[in-house]
Amino acid sequence: MLGIKRLGLLAALVLVGIAPAAAAQAAVQPSQQDTQYLQAVHQVNLFEITSGDLAQQKGQSQGVKDLGQRFKTDHTQVDQSVQEVANQLGVELPAEPTADQQAVIDQLNNASGEEFDRLWVTSELAGHVQAIQATQTEISQGSEQSVVQLAQTALPILQAHYDALVQLAEQLGIPVPQTSASGTPSPGGTTPAPGGTTETPAPGGTTESPAPGGTEEAPAPTQS
Repeated sequence: MLGIKRLGLLAALVLVGIAPAAAAQAAVQPSQQDTQYLQAVHQVNLFEITSGDLAQQKGQSQGVKDLGQRFKTDHTQVDQSVQEVANQLGVELPAEPTADQQAVIDQLNNASGEEFDRLWVTSELAGHVQAIQATQTEISQGSEQSVVQLAQTALPILQAHYDALVQLAEQLGIPVPQTSASGTPSPGGTTPAPGGTTETPAPGGTTESPAPGGTEEAPAPTQS
């Protein structure tokens, strides 16, 4: 009888020890916003690494080739941080870009010469606008500090890419989407949320927002 009581006491002690650990594990679970941002920005990085390779291989302008190399390098580094944070938080990342992003990659594969350069710059402008907006959303709405810090680190990189794209577009005579005087997206523009639905599309996401390579003009951040 005493042995049974001791077993019961040991079981209770074990449960008491497990409970705080389980609670701590539950406490570090990222929010839906944080999870979707990690997944979306990872897909942006996958797209940028692939499109950067294509720019180096197929770009007619040296500016396109150079930016392609820069984008691939920067997004590879950003993605290393994304994967580290995702692993720490137990977030499963997609293995490939979104369907819309892949459609742009297919278009780029089929283009050449001046057509390729124009398509690449246009798709990169739209894609970076969406990535910037999604990153700003994470900074303002994210709850997991490691993910918010990741977004804060990524934002100036994305903005610098966008600024370089604007300069290249002007050199090549490619129209750049308009921005408002405050530097925020123009009125009527859709602000994409990472991993969102058709109402709040992810970076490079759905047909209701200009995905990378989309034909619609996307609202653009102000140059810094």
